[in-house]
Amino acid sequence: MSEELTHFNEQNRARMVDITEKQVTHRTAVVHSRVIMKPETLTRIKEGQISKGDVLAVAQVAGIMAAKKTADLIPMCHPLPLTGVDIQFTDNGVDTLQIEATAKTKGMTGVEMEALTAASVTALTVYDMCKAMDKEMIIGPTYLVAKEGGKSGTFVNDIEVLIEAKK
Repeated sequence: MSEELTHFNEQNRARMVDITEKQVTHRTAVVHSRVIMKPETLTRIKEGQISKGDVLAVAQVAGIMAAKKTADLIPMCHPLPLTGVDIQFTDNGVDTLQIEATAKTKGMTGVEMEALTAASVTALTVYDMCKAMDKEMIIGPTYLVAKEGGKSGTFVNDIEVLIEAKK
């Protein structure tokens, strides 16, 4: 891991990293997040009984749209031509909705920020759609699970092992 701060120029001012000489490769990032809620909230989401509509469908579209807008939200992110964004949901059958966001591109820089943004906005949308009945929802943790492509190659995060161990 480089100790050099890449987002500062010679005058110690912010800059967007120059990726001109980087190779174009297939790049993928997978992010997990979760929303912990009251059991009745999860039940109503699964049964389609939330007054604002189909929570998972709306949250899924929101996450995809957010991935496409990442460079508009995060100042030093490069705009990327995304080749795929997928949002998937699972739950523990009790009180937790798990979100998996995958972003893909064929480009010169990674898609971690796009996947993180997708997962975060998906979780925020779930909260927004259910807050009338459950203001105590908890979002997170949100974290990079894995990434592929680029000079640094494949990265797999061991965080899920640590999270499970703390339960």
